Amino acid sequence: MPSPGKVYLIGAGPGAQDLITLRGARLLAQADVVLHDALVTAEMLELCPQAEKILVGKRYGQLSAAQQFINKQMVDYAHKVPLVVRLKGGDPMLFGRADEELRALEEAGIEVEVVPGITTALAAAAASKQPLTKRGVARSVAFFTSSTAPEHSTHDAIPDTDTLVQYMGGREAIATAERLLAQGRRPDTPVVVIENCSRPDQHIRRLTIASLARGLGAAHGPVLVMLGEAMTTRPRQNLEHPQLPSAAEQLRA
Repeated sequence: MPSPGKVYLIGAGPGAQDLITLRGARLLAQADVVLHDALVTAEMLELCPQAEKILVGKRYGQLSAAQQFINKQMVDYAHKVPLVVRLKGGDPMLFGRADEELRALEEAGIEVEVVPGITTALAAAAASKQPLTKRGVARSVAFFTSSTAPEHSTHDAIPDTDTLVQYMGGREAIATAERLLAQGRRPDTPVVVIENCSRPDQHIRRLTIASLARGLGAAHGPVLVMLGEAMTTRPRQNLEHPQLPSAAEQLRA
């Protein structure tokens, strides 16, 4: 019986095609099968025209693939082809269910390697030119999400750090702001909200916890919320955020 293939858990980064790592792009170009998240852009999938592409993404409130089914697909395809890619938005090791997928592959005796990606928090800090740490102001950062499994519904405490970064924060904006105010955070604490980070339709908003408590309205893509004194704007900071050019436009330039 032939040996199974190898599976790579690859971070696609925040969205823009040219923010994936060179290693990730090279492996995509060699992949036989790519199991990709819903947040992976069409431009990113252009890097693997030769591969069979299978959508296994999870989106809130929409029909999506169960994690056990995704695990089984990775194992099954590894027994059929030499190189399988599990392509995830951001970084596989942060809110990417990597532990569950690594366990499934290891238990099946499948060789697996993780290729890191730029997690959205770092891309958002770069896009807004707003460092997450600042000397004398912020020396600790926490990444958190309010989305938990039903059996872990009590694991929803907000970390106590200088800078807070909430993934998937759009739906939870009001609840998060109210809890932070109840915990003693100042109402005028600065907040930066980024929707569709690094994509052509990227949108950046600057507000305070007090205004965050009134909600963000309907979102048209993934939302990340950064809170804390490190989000204070600099005196000469340019707050204009022009629409980003597409990958094709960048190549033509």
